Amino acid sequence: MTMQGTMTRMAQTRMAGPNDGEGDDLTGVKTETRPKTKRPPLYKVLILNDDYTPMEFVVHVLERFFGLSHAQAFEIMLTVHKKGLAVVGVFSYEIAETKVAQVMDFAQRHQHPLQCTMERE
Repeated sequence: MTMQGTMTRMAQTRMAGPNDGEGDDLTGVKTETRPKTKRPPLYKVLILNDDYTPMEFVVHVLERFFGLSHAQAFEIMLTVHKKGLAVVGVFSYEIAETKVAQVMDFAQRHQHPLQCTMERE
């Protein structure tokens, strides 16, 4: 018997009915329920305002690490400046964590106190 034939036989079951032993009623297909997968939680990456980091540096960071156009980066920088913080993007945990680390490292290397953080959405 082939593997296909074995699998077919395993998938079919003989159903016992009121006339047990009569007829050849092969019915049913084995169904498996798959566990429903849940989407991973998302995290907001935020840039915080400070009184020392130059605005143009913030724009550069937003363009470099978040792929924003100059106009988009400028708008977000103004929001940070006026409101104290702004959401730069929403990512999976690992990506958000990496972006925060990249921004913080880059700011430190250029001796700016720019702060970047993440929080669950």
